[in-house]
Amino acid sequence: MVRRVFALLGDLRLAILLLLGIAIASIGGTVIEQGQSLSFYQANYPEDPALFGFLSWRVLLALGLDHVYHTPWYLTLLVLFGASLIACTLSRQVPALTAAQRWQYYQAPRQFTKLALSTTIPQGSLKDLATALTARGYRVWHTDNQLYARKGLVGRIGPIVVHASMILILLGGILGALTGFTAQELVPSGETFHLQHIVQAGPLARIPQDWAVKVNRFWIDYTDSGAIDQFYSDLSVLDGQGQEVKRGTIHVNRPLRYGGVTLYQADWGIAALRFRLNNSPVLQLPMAQLETEGKGRLWGTWLPTKPDLAEGIALIAQDLQGTVLLYGPKGEFLRSLRTGMSTEINGVKLTLVEVVGSTGLQIKADPGIPLFYAGFALLMAGVIMSYVSHSQVWGLQENEILYLGGRTNRAQLTFEQELAAIASELTPQNSPAEVDA
Repeated sequence: MVRRVFALLGDLRLAILLLLGIAIASIGGTVIEQGQSLSFYQANYPEDPALFGFLSWRVLLALGLDHVYHTPWYLTLLVLFGASLIACTLSRQVPALTAAQRWQYYQAPRQFTKLALSTTIPQGSLKDLATALTARGYRVWHTDNQLYARKGLVGRIGPIVVHASMILILLGGILGALTGFTAQELVPSGETFHLQHIVQAGPLARIPQDWAVKVNRFWIDYTDSGAIDQFYSDLSVLDGQGQEVKRGTIHVNRPLRYGGVTLYQADWGIAALRFRLNNSPVLQLPMAQLETEGKGRLWGTWLPTKPDLAEGIALIAQDLQGTVLLYGPKGEFLRSLRTGMSTEINGVKLTLVEVVGSTGLQIKADPGIPLFYAGFALLMAGVIMSYVSHSQVWGLQENEILYLGGRTNRAQLTFEQELAAIASELTPQNSPAEVDA
């Protein structure tokens, strides 16, 4: 039974089917939005009419297509494909490498007729053949009348390295799916947070709670035309006692890494307005993002100007450049106000102190990433190694005739030209020889 299972796993047809299944599932995970809310899938994948006549949100969620890479069936495909690679390596590639390392001298001329390339050289010298092969990079073994030479054994190792690299990549994917997690946090400037808003996590994921992150400052650089050039977050990682253990400024494509967790700059928003009323202390009023139907991003809040909340004004901001628009109770535009400026509203002096930004962070942990990198590096090395030809040459000197023959696993024409050149060097000028292919 074990042999049958091993033979089935090592079947090339099964490997192709598994690889095809992984490819189709991966395409589905790329095309279908991953990790969205139920309302998102209900809106974009309705039951009537269903996409392609069958793909509704119910089917999508039932099959786990909203989180393809973490589903048991996808991980099972990866495990089976990895087992197939291991079985193929042990049953085919390792024996092929072992056979390539085993050799024996040819002792009879008839053995050369079985080779892909062979010739005879009258009055040829076995010693000269050994010299010519050594000069061309062959490793040579010989006796007084027998010779064996080979080169390019690394070409037989290449396929094993390729299989090992693919197994590493699969292990990286499985490890990341089981132990990795993704979180998203929208944090006002100056605040400290722990990881709480987990978007996706594997069943064995460990969410770190022994350290926190403080947003020391968040700011945006704008171009001369007013467009966003880049946004930045100055972050400090704090240990359990609140002591800073690492600090860094992140922006898009430049994250901060700590304890196997990577913090990416992903988004931004406006958290609050800081202001004074007359000579009051600095007050802070939270702002909420407004629905604009895709016509830009606006944040707004309402500020009462009377103690009984009978009257007030609306404050609207669209960026962190420090300008806030003021609107009256009937929606009429009153004026604009910049940071540090004051205005009088209903007998109250309003001073805008600061527009407080909030940084949007995407936080990821994927322990499988080192295996991914190692696997892809090994894959490139294995592919290069696989292009090296493994060539073997035999020689036998008998009755003043040198029998010469060889074979290779690739680059047949190049090998034939090489063997013909060697035969030409060893052939006396008055008796030319030809290589029989």
